[in-house]
Amino acid sequence: MIFDTHAHYDDDDYSKDREVLLAKYASLGKYNIVNVGASMEGSLASIDLAEKYPFIFASVGLHPDYALIWSEGAEAQLRRLSKHPKCVAIGEIGLDYYYEEPERDAQQIAFEGQLLMAKSLGKPVIIHSRDAAKDTMDLIRKTGIGECGGIMHCFSYPPEVAKQALDQGFYIGVGGALTFKNARKLPDVVAMCPMDRIVIETDCPYMAPVPYRGQRNESTYLNYVCSRIAEIKKISVEEVERITYENALRVYHLVAASN
Repeated sequence: MIFDTHAHYDDDDYSKDREVLLAKYASLGKYNIVNVGASMEGSLASIDLAEKYPFIFASVGLHPDYALIWSEGAEAQLRRLSKHPKCVAIGEIGLDYYYEEPERDAQQIAFEGQLLMAKSLGKPVIIHSRDAAKDTMDLIRKTGIGECGGIMHCFSYPPEVAKQALDQGFYIGVGGALTFKNARKLPDVVAMCPMDRIVIETDCPYMAPVPYRGQRNESTYLNYVCSRIAEIKKISVEEVERITYENALRVYHLVAASN
């Protein structure tokens, strides 16, 4: 079994063949997927996909790109969506300082608000963090969200930051970037991270692994990520699949995932 802990099958890139692709996954019977909300529209779509497909779960939240949408009304709507029985997390939420907008203060307000919301709901979080390691970790510590757990999605920081995240109870999300020839920090992070704290993810349609880099990503391509993890950890691909699947069940507070 393979658990894709972070996908965006609601994305327009799948508008022409979404049902065909997801029907293929259903027929294979070896995939579980969390479709991750990044906007209010994406959160609603994630719930819809989870209702339609037994092997899909959902998360709801506002990506830092949508920080300016955060309000009492947005929180109320996300809280309502989070009550769905197949909503397993709040995310993706976080901080992204790569671009100048939205302004950092607004991002921090939205991030902290959603962390506190998740804590009150007892839900794990899926965190997006780019060029914002210190502020991300500071808010994680300030809110105490570590007690609910979560995933540091698409991890891009050096091992010392990974250790801070692990110490706060987080799992490290590893995807296609691990297979890139120019990958520097992530192989070191995978090498130092205990196997029981690694989860795999596509972030599809983005971040397709080699040999599909630059193309639309799919959950079936996770075998390339598993192979690279197996190479670094010196274990079998089957062990990587089994352990990361169990890790996903644990972080998302699932006793068992259904197909």
